[in-house]
Amino acid sequence: MRGFLASSIGVTCAAALALPLTPPAAAAAGPVPIAEAATAARPAPRAGTPATTTTDRRAAEPYAPGSTQSLPLEPVSRDRGTPRPSGIIEQGLPRRAVRPFSLLGVVWDDPRAELHGRVQVRTRAVGTGTWSGWQNVETHTADHGADPGTPESTTGRVRGATAPLWVGESDGVELRITPEPGGPEAGPGQDGADPRDLPAPPSPLSGLRLDLVDPGGEAQDAPLSGAPGESPRTADLNAENSAATAATAVTAADASAVNSGLASFGATEIGELSRAETEQEYFALNAGALTEQQLQAKPYIGPRPRIVTRRGWGANEGLRERKFRYTKKVKAAFVHHTASGNNYLCSQSPSLIRGIYRYHVQSMGWRDVGYNFLIDKCGKIYEGRAGGVAKPVLGAHTRGFNSNSMGIAVLGSYGATKPSSAAVKAIARLTAWKLGLHGVNPRGKTYLKSGGGNLYRKGKKVRLNVISGHRDGFQTACPGRKLYGKLGSARSQAARYQGR
Repeated sequence: MRGFLASSIGVTCAAALALPLTPPAAAAAGPVPIAEAATAARPAPRAGTPATTTTDRRAAEPYAPGSTQSLPLEPVSRDRGTPRPSGIIEQGLPRRAVRPFSLLGVVWDDPRAELHGRVQVRTRAVGTGTWSGWQNVETHTADHGADPGTPESTTGRVRGATAPLWVGESDGVELRITPEPGGPEAGPGQDGADPRDLPAPPSPLSGLRLDLVDPGGEAQDAPLSGAPGESPRTADLNAENSAATAATAVTAADASAVNSGLASFGATEIGELSRAETEQEYFALNAGALTEQQLQAKPYIGPRPRIVTRRGWGANEGLRERKFRYTKKVKAAFVHHTASGNNYLCSQSPSLIRGIYRYHVQSMGWRDVGYNFLIDKCGKIYEGRAGGVAKPVLGAHTRGFNSNSMGIAVLGSYGATKPSSAAVKAIARLTAWKLGLHGVNPRGKTYLKSGGGNLYRKGKKVRLNVISGHRDGFQTACPGRKLYGKLGSARSQAARYQGR
């Protein structure tokens, strides 16, 4: 998801930021309404040191599964032997013990701003106490999110953030951010992207903090009368969780009901169908919308694949905005990677998705998880944003092109790593079915109107592949070079599944 900035007039002004040279006082002093306000902790003891510090006693206290710790960053110093450019002050966190978490990301206040620098983290594994090596966190995510000027992008709750990184169950963390002096230079965009559609010049990053996400357990195992494991420690969080608790039972029922035509109420998965069964379902779903000629013709639609529902992966429906939002139809599918790393087991995929969901909603301030579907490296397909898997749900995945499209994210990072054949096949099966519901050829081209971005100005009609990569609609590296190179194969497979 590394965005390559596209307009030297608009984007460079917005993104060429320097990290603040003083601790982010606003973040440290002000409330953090999205998460538990974490008390500053001392560095964790080195190996062989008795774990008797205040920090370790705090970390050993009972914690609430399904929560976010938010730690304001501070200036940090490197070892004397490590060279560093003159005048560059790193932000970060010294090594410390924390409550258990599995996913992390760096967050800041202004969603228009980009963090230009190298973000590295290492973590301590629960159980073994072993510290990992330094891992890079993908910093550029402005290419994701709702279209400019839409209700979701103008709530006042949206924040800037890095991509989330999955680290597995951990109870210690150390972070460092080395800024790039002056930020990178941007190249010219295509088709005269209007600077008014791009991020406005912000002030230096404020509220810089590290969010540590515990994905929690599966929500269906908890009573529907309350959100699982939320333990408020601030007035703001208490109010947020009270509202979530009151709405959980209703929103969970709503999320299941919109799929009731495909599976039983409360189902944890939507079963796969044969080609003949899918065609019958197609006519049933489109009853009243098809012409007599269309009713007599054989539809081009792939067999419906197996899809794990939100209930199946354990979504806490009390976190998201209750209402569903739709676009007119699905004319295109944008393929993404989550840039969250590849160090996960397929059995951990539900937990990883719960972490991304919580990060999108509570850390980044979105109304729900941004993607319409997610696929793990074993080829399992998961329902993403709520609203019904067969319906044209409006996502927040491809800035400028969320209308009349859907977003599919493959869990992992695919810049240098090849996606599994199972994941590519799952993309083909999913698109053959979902695009088939709308009469769209996966090997074809389509036109979408830009909502504004760094490649195409707002209102520009753009000709795109029906199955496109994120980089086709926004100047970014997403979905990674290796996954992008497999999209041709996915298009061909999807067309064959449709019987073309």
